[in-house]
Amino acid sequence: MSMFGGGFGGPGGGPGSGPVGGLSGTGAGGRDRRQGGPGAFAGIPPELAAGVAALEAREPVHPAPDEPFTQAPDGGRLSLWSLLSGRPALLVAAAVAVLVEALLLQSGPYLVQVGIDHGIVARDVPVLILAAVAFLASVALTALASSVRIRQSGRLAAYATRDLRVRVFAQLQRLSLDHYTSEKAGVTLTRMTSDVEALQHLLSEGFAQFLIHGLTMVVVTTILVHYDALLAAITLVLVVPPLLLLTLWFRGAADVGYQRQRDTIAALFTHLSESLYGVRVITAHNQQDRSVTGHREVVGDYRDANDHTGRISAVYGPGTSVIGLLGLAALLLIGGHMVLDGTLTIGELTAFVLYLNAFFQPVQQLVQLYTNYQQARAALGKLRGLLGTAPAVREAPGAIPLPPADGAIELRGVTFGYDPERPVLRDVSLRIAPGETIACVGPTGAGKSTLAKLVARLYDPDEGLVLIDGHDLRDVTLDSLHRQVGVVPQEPFLFAGTLRDNIAFARPSVPDEVVWAAVDAVGLRDLVDRSPGGLHTVLHERGQSVSSGERQLIALARVFVAEPRVVVLDEATSSLDLRSELRVEAAIQRLLDGRTAILVAHRLSTARRADRVIVVDDGGIVESGAHDELLRAGGRYAAMYSTWESHTISGTDVAAPGHG
Repeated sequence: MSMFGGGFGGPGGGPGSGPVGGLSGTGAGGRDRRQGGPGAFAGIPPELAAGVAALEAREPVHPAPDEPFTQAPDGGRLSLWSLLSGRPALLVAAAVAVLVEALLLQSGPYLVQVGIDHGIVARDVPVLILAAVAFLASVALTALASSVRIRQSGRLAAYATRDLRVRVFAQLQRLSLDHYTSEKAGVTLTRMTSDVEALQHLLSEGFAQFLIHGLTMVVVTTILVHYDALLAAITLVLVVPPLLLLTLWFRGAADVGYQRQRDTIAALFTHLSESLYGVRVITAHNQQDRSVTGHREVVGDYRDANDHTGRISAVYGPGTSVIGLLGLAALLLIGGHMVLDGTLTIGELTAFVLYLNAFFQPVQQLVQLYTNYQQARAALGKLRGLLGTAPAVREAPGAIPLPPADGAIELRGVTFGYDPERPVLRDVSLRIAPGETIACVGPTGAGKSTLAKLVARLYDPDEGLVLIDGHDLRDVTLDSLHRQVGVVPQEPFLFAGTLRDNIAFARPSVPDEVVWAAVDAVGLRDLVDRSPGGLHTVLHERGQSVSSGERQLIALARVFVAEPRVVVLDEATSSLDLRSELRVEAAIQRLLDGRTAILVAHRLSTARRADRVIVVDDGGIVESGAHDELLRAGGRYAAMYSTWESHTISGTDVAAPGHG
């Protein structure tokens, strides 16, 4: 895709993009490509390469995802069953292990009863030894079944959460810019980290434990009824109703508590990410104390949410214990009389007590498991909401590829607003000829950048049409559009990787000759030559190891490599010093040769070199014409240029008034 600067980019795949935007890193051969492979951004140091190769050799072969990345909305269909059913063989193996483990766990009390009644009471040593050996064998088999269950359920959870992470990441690539404008980055990070981890914890151990304990309660109830139906009925009637009422109360209170917990942890991530990104501003203005105070408040809200869930768990856990002990006391009283009457053996009463204890032991453990379930349930709701968010800019079902474009652009009666009640552009019409360079100037908030974003289809107009070569942008595939429309933002984004990776971002597999041609075209040869690794020099995060002018040149080099027919430059020189501006402007002139271009211009030195200048204000285009023509007209552009020129002559080169 031609989102060459990052930050101003939109959804969509692009040249060389793999399944789901390449997140899974799965090559054609089926094995995961680790960092440092072809096209990877972060290289592996040579001294670690052998160790990484050894680790890869032990990795299982993961098949490629069944479906490539698509712009079609995800739909938000997400449930625990959908996560587990994707690997039926693992699911069946884990379910069989759970069933075997649950049955083996209940063999112990029966063998104790046999040993007491038919071994100790009957003074039959061989039977007692046989019962003891059988007890030990059941323990060993239970441990084996438990091991198999943990292994299979762990693998199932790992695969399920891997698929979920890929699915969520693909949805994040699919969503339009309006989502990231309205949603905080910390909330999005929470969806990918804390929420997915809550589900993984439930799937890896909690789900299997739920099944084991549920089966245990069913099996124990059946055995109790088999031993003595009347005693079982009396005991369960005394125990089950209060336990059920307590559980219903806990469920209602926990639903509210864990939703609050997910919201507060999202707020915590949001404040953390914002503080990390803004650490330079915080330090420069000496606001560390204020930042710490703010973080203390969000952490306090998270603590309060945890305290709330802890309080209701503190009521539910001991409450079930009291109910269980009262039931056990009633059992000893009633069962003791039955033993004295001769209607129940001492071994049967012992087994009854052990089974009743086995009935309540899962209840105690289900308290913690239910806590995990509620956390996962709340996380599932948040993820379902994200996956159910439809992209504002989506590919039409019958979209066709955009043919190789000549670059004719037309806006017909376009109206658009980020808030539908407050349109930024109203009934705007504009024609741009193939190969023509248009400069957009105007005051802050007039809609210059908005117009450029509509041409790149980062947004769709509320009314009207945007066309390239007569094709409505909503009728062509996003991939074919983004291949032919390149964007360079005001603040280009560089990835943590090598210079080559960043320059060849849109077409990672191009030969080095193409990359070097782009380097020379934009004037980056000096940077490459003085870098210790040349093109393979690793840049710091967000390109902090190069200057702002060099970052802008790298963004321009991306466009050279991508070879689009239409180029959109959003204030590409507004934040540069004069020397850097001259270098970037020279690179821009070479870039625009033979291409249709829209320049959102702050500095009128850029605007006057354009074929035509349009002045955007009051929601529309108020002036349009060549630089000299508009100066002679004496309108708004002439006034803006006069102000700019006076500052330039006085030695203070300033931007044109405002940007939008």
